[in-house]
Amino acid sequence: MKDRKQRVRYKTKNVSNRNRLTVFRSNNHIYAQLIDDKKGTTLASSSSTEKSIKDKKLPRKELAQLIGKSIAKKIISKGIDKVAFDRGKYKYHGLIKILADSARSEGLNF
Repeated sequence: MKDRKQRVRYKTKNVSNRNRLTVFRSNNHIYAQLIDDKKGTTLASSSSTEKSIKDKKLPRKELAQLIGKSIAKKIISKGIDKVAFDRGKYKYHGLIKILADSARSEGLNF
């Protein structure tokens, strides 16, 4: 798993000069954040632990879709529409794919 993570991170950080939309998935929660690697800061974040999202008590697939839309709205409101998608050590399917597709449907390009 470490090799996949290193390969994906290298391509998103060193090849692309866009800000990085990174995703972390635990057994219980899903997190997404936009990182500016040049400054080393987080520009926007969204997760299933936020009070507004947590209170809805949705299934995991719907949570991933809601988080994707939420992070896309936050990023676009900052004037950024092109990002590099960093899926980390996860394969591009399931919750990760649902989150990415919902972010794209809101107008985010990656």
